[in-house]
Amino acid sequence: MENRVCSFAIITLPELPVQKLSALCFLVAASSAQAASQTVDCGRMLDVRAGVWREMVSIVIEDGKVASIGPMSAADGHVDLTALSCMPGFIDMHVHMTVETQKQVDMMRDALTLNPADAALRSVAKAQRTLMAGFTTVRDLGASDSLNVALKRAIDSGAIQGPRMFTAGKAIATTGGHADPTIGLARRFTQVLGDPGPTEGVANSPEEGRAAVRARYKEGADLIKVTATGGVLSQARNGQNPQFSEDELRAIVSTAKDYGFRVAAHAHGTEGIKRALRAGVDSVEHATFMDDEVIALFKKSGAWYVPTLTAARYVADKSKDPEYYTPLVRPKAAAIGPQASSTFARAYKAGVKIAFGTDAGVFPHGENAREFAYMVEAGMPPLAAIRAATLSAADLLDQNGHLGSIEPGYAADIVAVRGDPLRDITLLQQVAFVMKDGVVYKKP
Repeated sequence: MENRVCSFAIITLPELPVQKLSALCFLVAASSAQAASQTVDCGRMLDVRAGVWREMVSIVIEDGKVASIGPMSAADGHVDLTALSCMPGFIDMHVHMTVETQKQVDMMRDALTLNPADAALRSVAKAQRTLMAGFTTVRDLGASDSLNVALKRAIDSGAIQGPRMFTAGKAIATTGGHADPTIGLARRFTQVLGDPGPTEGVANSPEEGRAAVRARYKEGADLIKVTATGGVLSQARNGQNPQFSEDELRAIVSTAKDYGFRVAAHAHGTEGIKRALRAGVDSVEHATFMDDEVIALFKKSGAWYVPTLTAARYVADKSKDPEYYTPLVRPKAAAIGPQASSTFARAYKAGVKIAFGTDAGVFPHGENAREFAYMVEAGMPPLAAIRAATLSAADLLDQNGHLGSIEPGYAADIVAVRGDPLRDITLLQQVAFVMKDGVVYKKP
């Protein structure tokens, strides 16, 4: 509401000094924030911390936060979810909100013909689909042109609907690495574009690594993403080779810590995973070829494993279509699906800390909840899978006490489904109600 009023004031009252316009916007925002309390009545509510259902409860919400939880009381005007099962809003720790899967020939065409504004406008619908699927918070791990930072700001301002976002800005790679923005382009294009450097997220020394982190700080990022190995969908032959030396990774991590950033490392191959963990990253994404030494390093360092099983399944399936991926990518995609599931099973049994993440964008946005079913299929109990997308994800985000549970003082992020997802985890793919920060976005 306040954003529409401010925009109207700026357009229709241009003669007002900026200071007065700012004051007007502040007053409108403050009055809007002082909304009346509301109550949500749940037939059952999952206490993710205790691991039990609480039957027939009322959740009182004030100023976008949970104020209290108690026995249901009959009253008019409550949000009636008495036929539903309520849970905290889900958190996806690995998405790419500004891109979405398509045939790679079409993706390469778009990269050469579309402007950043095209991608920005198309990302609006992706963000809305994600929110409507019950994911009230996401961690976006890489986009060009600061698009994910801009999307986060648009959502925070209320201009568009979407999940709460924590963004890495542009991922950091080596020359020719998985996140090199010029990888796969013909020489005539790279000659025009020039050799990307730290500002564009390409670093080839400890010094350039530090500069790339500082560029992300300037960009407005919330965390750092580094591609420690090759990748599946990049136009390169090897998807597993280490692509940073350990001293380069240590420089990136230590500089990130100076700026209060956590560090996520994309890594498939074993050696790259080990280097990233020894360098002190906070999470490893994919970790496809994890071995026993990697498991020991995960447990010693306390780092999180973010499995992205949905993306692995999707690319393995699409690799069967000779026209979907390029000849360089198809064999890498075919190998990743079965390996990812078996790796997840081993890691869970070994006690590696797991946070929910899907790599949405590699598959269609809004289908994030498929990850729950794949996790359970690989041996994780339903409650543990839900905790991975709530309490554990909030821990990795450093948002304990604010996100990941329905408790007094926490953000009023509530989703609801029909039935019991602890008995049938696929019910989470049919979210009937979504609330974020006390605002209802989807009703039964």
